[in-house]
Amino acid sequence: MSLRGLPARAAPLALAAALAAPLGGCSRDDVSHARVPKVAAPAPGAAAPPGMPPPGMPPPGTAGAPGGGVDAPPVPDGASALAWTLPKGWTQAGPSAMRFATLKAPVEGKLDVSVVVLPGPAGGELANVNRWRSQIGLPPIDDAALAAARKLVKSKAGPVNVYDFTSDGQVKSRMIAGLLSVGGSTWFVKMVGDAGPVAAARPAFTQVLESLRLGKPD
Repeated sequence: MSLRGLPARAAPLALAAALAAPLGGCSRDDVSHARVPKVAAPAPGAAAPPGMPPPGMPPPGTAGAPGGGVDAPPVPDGASALAWTLPKGWTQAGPSAMRFATLKAPVEGKLDVSVVVLPGPAGGELANVNRWRSQIGLPPIDDAALAAARKLVKSKAGPVNVYDFTSDGQVKSRMIAGLLSVGGSTWFVKMVGDAGPVAAARPAFTQVLESLRLGKPD
C-alpha cells in the first residue's frame, strides 16, 4: 500500500491500518513459543519477596516457620508425664532430640532403650509397629497379625501393648516395644539391639513396663 498521493491528514490513518493488518491476520498456529525471562535467585542476604520467608527458613505453615508456623508439641511434665522405676544397675539419661529419656541396661553388646512421647495417636498403632519392624528388616503386617502379636502388660498408668519381634538372617536383631496411650499422648518404650543382649535385658525391661505410672519418677 502506497501513501503517495494521499492527503496529509489521511496518511497517518493509512499507516496505522497497514501496521494493524498483519496482527489481525495472525492465527493460533502462527504462534510458536515465547521466552520468559528467568527470575534470578535472591543473592545471599537479600530481602525475600513479599509473603515469603527469608532464604533458609521453612515455608509458612510448617514447623519452625516464622510467624504462624506449627510449634513443636509440648513435652508432658509433672503429673502428665510418664514415670518408671529403674531396675538394679540401670541408668538413665535426660531428654535429647526426639527422646524423652534414654535408659542404659548393664548388659554387654549392642542394645538401645528409648522412651519417646508424641501427641495424640501418633499415626496409629499399626503404622508404628510396621515402622519398628522395618527397622530390623521385617515386612509389614496387617491388623489381624497385629492383634495376634500384641501382648498386654499391666501398669499403674494403664495397659501397655507390647510387641516382640526378631529379624531373619544370620545376624539377628530383636526389638521389644511397649506402647501406651495416656493423657492425650502416646508413649513408646522400646528396646532394640542384637538378639543376645535384648534377651538378657528382657526381664528387667518388663519390670520397667510394669512400673510405668503418671507422676514424678522415684
